[in-house]
Amino acid sequence: MELKELEYIVAIAEEGSISRAADRLYMAQSSLSQFLSRYEAELNTKLFLRTAGGVRPTASGELYIKNAKQMLRQYHLVKCELRDMGRPSEGRVEFGISTFRGSYLIPKVLRQFHQEAPAVELVIHEYDSLHLQRKIAAGELDLALVAFRQDRWQERRPDQSQLVMQDEVLLVATREHPVMQYVQVGHGGPDRPWVDLSEITHLEFLLSNRSTLLGSVAQQQFELLGIEPRAVNTNLTAPFAAALARQGLGLAFTYRSCIEEYPDVEYLSIGKDRCFVNLVLMYPPEGYRSRAVRALEHTIRRHLEAQLG
Repeated sequence: MELKELEYIVAIAEEGSISRAADRLYMAQSSLSQFLSRYEAELNTKLFLRTAGGVRPTASGELYIKNAKQMLRQYHLVKCELRDMGRPSEGRVEFGISTFRGSYLIPKVLRQFHQEAPAVELVIHEYDSLHLQRKIAAGELDLALVAFRQDRWQERRPDQSQLVMQDEVLLVATREHPVMQYVQVGHGGPDRPWVDLSEITHLEFLLSNRSTLLGSVAQQQFELLGIEPRAVNTNLTAPFAAALARQGLGLAFTYRSCIEEYPDVEYLSIGKDRCFVNLVLMYPPEGYRSRAVRALEHTIRRHLEAQLG
Protein backbone atom coordinates (compact mmCIF):
# COMPACT_ATOMS: atom_id res chain seq x y z
CA MET A 1 0.00 0.00 0.00
CA GLU A 2 1.31 3.46 -0.94
CA LEU A 3 0.24 6.87 0.36
CA LYS A 4 -0.86 7.98 -3.08
CA GLU A 5 -3.32 5.09 -3.22
CA LEU A 6 -4.89 6.28 0.04
CA GLU A 7 -5.01 9.84 -1.28
CA TYR A 8 -6.68 8.72 -4.52
CA ILE A 9 -9.44 6.80 -2.72
CA VAL A 10 -10.07 9.61 -0.23
CA ALA A 11 -10.25 12.15 -3.07
CA ILE A 12 -12.83 10.04 -4.95
CA ALA A 13 -14.89 9.67 -1.76
CA GLU A 14 -14.81 13.38 -0.92
CA GLU A 15 -15.61 14.53 -4.44
CA GLY A 16 -18.24 11.85 -5.09
CA SER A 17 -17.04 11.76 -8.68
CA ILE A 18 -14.06 10.24 -10.46
CA SER A 19 -13.84 13.17 -12.88
CA ARG A 20 -13.85 15.79 -10.10
CA ALA A 21 -11.33 13.75 -8.09
CA ALA A 22 -9.10 13.51 -11.18
CA ASP A 23 -9.23 17.30 -11.57
CA ARG A 24 -8.30 17.72 -7.90
CA LEU A 25 -5.38 15.29 -8.25
CA TYR A 26 -4.20 16.84 -11.54
CA MET A 27 -4.46 13.57 -13.46
CA ALA A 28 -6.48 12.22 -16.36
CA GLN A 29 -9.93 10.84 -15.55
CA SER A 30 -9.14 7.65 -17.51
CA SER A 31 -5.99 7.08 -15.44
CA LEU A 32 -7.85 7.46 -12.14
CA SER A 33 -10.69 5.23 -13.35
CA GLN A 34 -8.22 2.54 -14.41
CA PHE A 35 -6.42 2.81 -11.06
CA LEU A 36 -9.69 2.30 -9.16
CA SER A 37 -10.62 -0.76 -11.22
CA ARG A 38 -7.19 -2.34 -10.71
CA TYR A 39 -7.14 -1.49 -7.03
CA GLU A 40 -10.59 -2.95 -6.37
CA ALA A 41 -9.53 -6.11 -8.21
CA GLU A 42 -6.38 -6.29 -6.07
CA LEU A 43 -8.44 -5.91 -2.88
CA ASN A 44 -11.07 -8.30 -4.23
CA THR A 45 -13.85 -5.97 -3.13
CA LYS A 46 -15.80 -3.02 -4.50
CA LEU A 47 -15.03 0.28 -2.78
CA PHE A 48 -17.53 2.39 -4.76
CA LEU A 49 -20.85 1.96 -6.50
CA ARG A 50 -21.07 3.73 -9.85
CA THR A 51 -24.26 5.79 -10.25
CA ALA A 52 -25.59 8.23 -12.83
CA GLY A 53 -24.62 11.11 -10.56
CA GLY A 54 -21.13 9.86 -9.70
CA VAL A 55 -19.93 7.30 -7.16
CA ARG A 56 -20.72 6.44 -3.54
CA PRO A 57 -18.85 4.18 -1.13
CA THR A 58 -19.90 0.61 -0.45
CA ALA A 59 -19.77 -0.76 3.10
CA SER A 60 -16.24 -1.95 2.35
CA GLY A 61 -15.44 1.46 0.92
CA GLU A 62 -16.64 3.23 4.06
CA LEU A 63 -14.34 1.07 6.19
CA TYR A 64 -11.39 1.65 3.86
CA ILE A 65 -11.96 5.42 3.68
CA LYS A 66 -12.23 5.76 7.46
CA ASN A 67 -8.90 4.02 7.98
CA ALA A 68 -7.25 5.76 5.02
CA LYS A 69 -8.07 9.17 6.50
CA GLN A 70 -6.64 8.11 9.87
CA MET A 71 -3.41 6.90 8.25
CA LEU A 72 -3.03 10.06 6.17
CA ARG A 73 -3.67 12.18 9.24
CA GLN A 74 -1.07 10.28 11.26
CA TYR A 75 1.45 10.64 8.45
CA HIS A 76 0.77 14.39 8.34
CA LEU A 77 1.30 14.69 12.12
CA VAL A 78 4.59 12.78 12.01
CA LYS A 79 5.80 15.05 9.20
CA CYS A 80 4.89 18.09 11.30
CA GLU A 81 6.86 16.82 14.29
CA LEU A 82 9.90 15.98 12.17
CA ARG A 83 9.73 19.35 10.44
CA ASP A 84 9.57 21.16 13.78
CA MET A 85 12.65 19.29 14.95
CA GLY A 86 14.70 20.16 11.88
CA ARG A 87 13.15 23.31 10.40
CA PRO A 88 10.83 24.95 12.93
CA SER A 89 10.19 28.00 10.72
CA GLU A 90 8.58 25.86 7.99
CA GLY A 91 5.45 23.78 7.77
CA ARG A 92 1.99 23.30 6.30
CA VAL A 93 -1.32 24.10 7.96
CA GLU A 94 -4.75 22.84 6.89
CA PHE A 95 -7.03 25.66 8.07
CA GLY A 96 -10.84 25.80 7.93
CA ILE A 97 -13.15 28.82 7.95
CA SER A 98 -16.54 29.79 6.55
CA THR A 99 -16.58 31.55 3.19
CA PHE A 100 -18.45 34.64 4.45
CA ARG A 101 -16.29 35.37 7.48
CA GLY A 102 -13.16 34.21 5.69
CA SER A 103 -13.68 36.70 2.87
CA TYR A 104 -13.32 39.56 5.34
CA LEU A 105 -10.90 38.21 7.95
CA ILE A 106 -8.50 35.85 6.25
CA PRO A 107 -6.92 37.99 3.49
CA LYS A 108 -5.56 40.40 6.13
CA VAL A 109 -4.56 37.53 8.41
CA LEU A 110 -2.78 35.81 5.52
CA ARG A 111 -0.84 38.92 4.65
CA GLN A 112 0.31 39.31 8.24
CA PHE A 113 1.03 35.59 8.68
CA HIS A 114 3.00 35.41 5.44
CA GLN A 115 5.17 38.30 6.59
CA GLU A 116 5.86 36.56 9.89
CA ALA A 117 6.18 32.96 8.60
CA PRO A 118 6.90 33.10 4.84
CA ALA A 119 7.99 29.44 4.63
CA VAL A 120 4.70 28.05 6.01
CA GLU A 121 2.14 26.78 3.49
CA LEU A 122 -1.41 27.64 4.50
CA VAL A 123 -4.13 25.54 2.84
CA ILE A 124 -7.59 27.04 3.31
CA HIS A 125 -10.75 24.93 3.43
CA GLU A 126 -14.06 26.79 3.03
CA TYR A 127 -17.06 25.17 4.73
CA ASP A 128 -19.96 26.26 6.89
CA SER A 129 -19.55 26.00 10.65
CA LEU A 130 -21.30 22.63 10.99
CA HIS A 131 -19.13 21.08 8.25
CA LEU A 132 -16.00 22.52 9.86
CA GLN A 133 -16.88 20.83 13.14
CA ARG A 134 -17.16 17.48 11.37
CA LYS A 135 -13.86 18.02 9.52
CA ILE A 136 -12.05 18.85 12.76
CA ALA A 137 -13.58 15.86 14.57
CA ALA A 138 -12.36 13.59 11.77
CA GLY A 139 -8.84 15.01 12.08
CA GLU A 140 -8.87 16.39 8.53
CA LEU A 141 -7.96 19.95 9.56
CA ASP A 142 -5.20 21.30 11.79
CA LEU A 143 -7.17 24.34 12.92
CA ALA A 144 -10.56 25.93 12.24
CA LEU A 145 -12.27 29.16 13.22
CA VAL A 146 -15.85 28.13 13.96
CA ALA A 147 -18.87 30.18 15.06
CA PHE A 148 -21.38 28.83 17.58
CA ARG A 149 -24.77 30.10 18.65
CA GLN A 150 -24.44 31.17 22.27
CA ASP A 151 -27.23 28.90 23.46
CA ARG A 152 -25.52 25.92 21.83
CA TRP A 153 -21.99 26.62 23.00
CA GLN A 154 -20.73 24.22 25.63
CA GLU A 155 -17.33 24.36 27.23
CA ARG A 156 -15.12 21.75 25.60
CA ARG A 157 -11.78 20.23 26.41
CA PRO A 158 -9.23 23.08 26.42
CA ASP A 159 -6.90 21.09 24.18
CA GLN A 160 -9.61 20.82 21.51
CA SER A 161 -11.18 24.28 21.41
CA GLN A 162 -10.72 27.74 22.79
CA LEU A 163 -13.21 30.58 22.89
CA VAL A 164 -11.55 33.54 21.18
CA MET A 165 -14.24 36.22 21.44
CA GLN A 166 -17.78 37.16 20.52
CA ASP A 167 -18.86 38.43 17.11
CA GLU A 168 -21.96 40.62 17.15
CA VAL A 169 -24.87 39.89 14.81
CA LEU A 170 -26.17 43.12 13.25
CA LEU A 171 -28.91 44.27 10.90
CA VAL A 172 -27.92 45.89 7.60
CA ALA A 173 -30.02 48.78 6.28
CA THR A 174 -29.67 51.93 4.21
CA ARG A 175 -30.07 55.23 6.06
CA GLU A 176 -33.18 55.95 3.98
CA HIS A 177 -34.88 52.67 4.95
CA PRO A 178 -38.09 52.93 7.05
CA VAL A 179 -36.35 50.98 9.85
CA MET A 180 -34.46 54.17 10.76
CA GLN A 181 -37.69 55.53 12.29
CA TYR A 182 -37.33 52.87 15.01
CA VAL A 183 -33.64 53.29 15.75
CA GLN A 184 -32.59 54.19 19.28
CA VAL A 185 -29.28 54.98 20.96
CA GLY A 186 -28.98 54.28 24.66
CA HIS A 187 -32.41 54.37 26.36
CA GLY A 188 -31.55 51.23 28.31
CA GLY A 189 -29.83 49.65 25.32
CA PRO A 190 -26.34 49.89 23.82
CA ASP A 191 -24.66 53.25 23.19
CA ARG A 192 -24.85 52.63 19.46
CA PRO A 193 -27.80 52.45 17.03
CA TRP A 194 -30.14 49.59 17.90
CA VAL A 195 -33.67 48.42 17.14
CA ASP A 196 -36.26 46.29 18.84
CA LEU A 197 -37.21 43.47 16.45
CA SER A 198 -40.76 43.38 17.80
CA GLU A 199 -41.31 46.91 16.46
CA ILE A 200 -40.21 46.21 12.89
CA THR A 201 -41.86 42.90 11.99
CA HIS A 202 -43.96 44.67 9.33
CA LEU A 203 -40.77 45.46 7.38
CA GLU A 204 -39.37 42.99 4.87
CA PHE A 205 -36.37 40.86 5.82
CA LEU A 206 -33.85 39.08 3.61
CA LEU A 207 -33.02 35.78 5.31
CA SER A 208 -30.64 32.86 4.99
CA ASN A 209 -31.70 29.24 5.33
CA ARG A 210 -31.92 28.20 8.98
CA SER A 211 -29.54 25.32 8.24
CA THR A 212 -26.82 27.99 8.18
CA LEU A 213 -25.59 29.56 11.40
CA LEU A 214 -26.68 33.10 10.52
CA GLY A 215 -30.07 31.86 9.36
CA SER A 216 -30.46 29.89 12.58
CA VAL A 217 -29.53 32.90 14.73
CA ALA A 218 -32.01 35.12 12.88
CA GLN A 219 -34.85 32.62 13.28
CA GLN A 220 -33.99 32.20 16.96
CA GLN A 221 -34.34 35.95 17.53
CA PHE A 222 -37.82 35.96 15.99
CA GLU A 223 -38.86 32.82 17.89
CA LEU A 224 -37.78 34.33 21.21
CA LEU A 225 -40.22 37.15 20.52
CA GLY A 226 -42.93 34.79 19.28
CA ILE A 227 -43.17 36.56 15.94
CA GLU A 228 -43.03 35.55 12.30
CA PRO A 229 -40.86 37.79 10.11
CA ARG A 230 -42.14 39.18 6.85
CA ALA A 231 -39.83 37.64 4.26
CA VAL A 232 -40.20 36.60 0.64
CA ASN A 233 -36.56 35.53 0.22
CA THR A 234 -35.57 33.05 2.93
CA ASN A 235 -32.81 31.02 1.28
CA LEU A 236 -30.16 33.64 0.45
CA THR A 237 -26.48 33.39 1.18
CA ALA A 238 -25.34 35.84 3.84
CA PRO A 239 -23.23 38.02 1.51
CA PHE A 240 -26.02 38.17 -1.11
CA ALA A 241 -28.61 39.17 1.51
CA ALA A 242 -26.29 41.87 2.87
CA ALA A 243 -25.62 43.19 -0.64
CA LEU A 244 -29.36 43.47 -1.33
CA ALA A 245 -29.91 45.22 2.00
CA ARG A 246 -27.21 47.76 1.15
CA GLN A 247 -29.32 48.64 -1.90
CA GLY A 248 -32.36 49.28 0.28
CA LEU A 249 -34.21 46.11 -0.77
CA GLY A 250 -34.86 44.85 2.77
CA LEU A 251 -33.20 44.15 6.11
CA ALA A 252 -30.48 41.51 6.34
CA PHE A 253 -28.45 40.00 9.16
CA THR A 254 -24.67 40.07 9.12
CA TYR A 255 -21.68 39.81 11.45
CA ARG A 256 -19.64 42.69 12.80
CA SER A 257 -16.55 40.92 11.44
CA CYS A 258 -18.07 41.07 7.93
CA ILE A 259 -19.35 44.64 7.67
CA GLU A 260 -18.52 46.86 4.71
CA GLU A 261 -18.54 50.58 5.38
CA TYR A 262 -20.61 52.74 3.02
CA PRO A 263 -21.71 56.35 3.63
CA ASP A 264 -25.40 55.51 3.16
CA VAL A 265 -25.46 52.17 5.07
CA GLU A 266 -26.11 51.64 8.78
CA TYR A 267 -25.41 48.58 10.92
CA LEU A 268 -27.86 48.20 13.78
CA SER A 269 -27.57 46.25 17.01
CA ILE A 270 -30.46 43.91 17.79
CA GLY A 271 -32.38 44.63 20.97
CA LYS A 272 -31.22 46.07 24.27
CA ASP A 273 -29.03 43.06 25.03
CA ARG A 274 -27.64 42.81 21.48
CA CYS A 275 -26.99 39.45 19.79
CA PHE A 276 -23.70 37.56 19.55
CA VAL A 277 -22.15 34.33 18.32
CA ASN A 278 -19.05 32.78 19.86
CA LEU A 279 -15.91 32.55 17.72
CA VAL A 280 -13.97 29.43 18.64
CA LEU A 281 -10.63 28.04 17.49
CA MET A 282 -10.97 24.27 17.19
CA TYR A 283 -8.31 21.56 16.96
CA PRO A 284 -8.40 17.84 16.14
CA PRO A 285 -9.26 15.64 19.13
CA GLU A 286 -5.81 14.06 19.14
CA GLY A 287 -2.44 14.79 17.67
CA TYR A 288 0.53 17.07 17.64
CA ARG A 289 -0.03 20.84 17.30
CA SER A 290 2.87 22.09 15.22
CA ARG A 291 4.70 25.37 15.64
CA ALA A 292 3.17 26.53 12.37
CA VAL A 293 -0.35 25.89 13.73
CA ARG A 294 0.44 27.71 16.97
CA ALA A 295 1.89 30.63 15.00
CA LEU A 296 -1.27 30.90 12.87
CA GLU A 297 -3.44 30.73 15.98
CA HIS A 298 -1.46 33.59 17.51
CA THR A 299 -1.84 35.72 14.37
CA ILE A 300 -5.60 35.09 14.20
CA ARG A 301 -6.04 36.07 17.85
CA ARG A 302 -4.08 39.29 17.42
CA HIS A 303 -6.02 40.22 14.30
CA LEU A 304 -9.44 39.53 15.84
CA GLU A 305 -8.58 41.50 18.95
CA ALA A 306 -7.50 44.44 16.79
CA GLN A 307 -10.56 44.29 14.51
CA LEU A 308 -13.34 43.32 16.93
CA GLY A 309 -11.96 44.79 20.13
